[in-house]
Amino acid sequence: MPELNTSSLPDLIFTVLFFFMMVTTMREVTLKVKFTTPAGTELEKLEKKNAVSFIYVGPPQDNLRAQFGSSTRIQLNDRFADASEVMDFVYQERQSMQDQTAQVISIKADRKTQMGYITDIKEVLRKSYALKVNYSATKRK
Repeated sequence: MPELNTSSLPDLIFTVLFFFMMVTTMREVTLKVKFTTPAGTELEKLEKKNAVSFIYVGPPQDNLRAQFGSSTRIQLNDRFADASEVMDFVYQERQSMQDQTAQVISIKADRKTQMGYITDIKEVLRKSYALKVNYSATKRK
């Protein structure tokens, strides 16, 4: 019985590896808050995901509670911030985009977050002219 020819196997492996390297996106932000996404019925999928900036709202992860407490926190990129710092965050994110008019701010908040935090964020967003706001949710069963 003749042996199997494996001379083209490295080419195949590198082709598959290259494919996965091109289509895989790495998580850009390390989540420091934990959140359970609220459920909704009237949901729309975002078209231009490269124009979306995320604001995370919720209690800190379990390993960060000793340092930051258990109260609700706002996370902008990889750091905790106050609602007053959202304006600078929006400005920096807008400057890094090619189409600055397409900027969408997506708020990913824990379902138990008090509405006061969301209202504070929305007021700062309004002052910074970030008027396209999206609330992340999962589909209700």
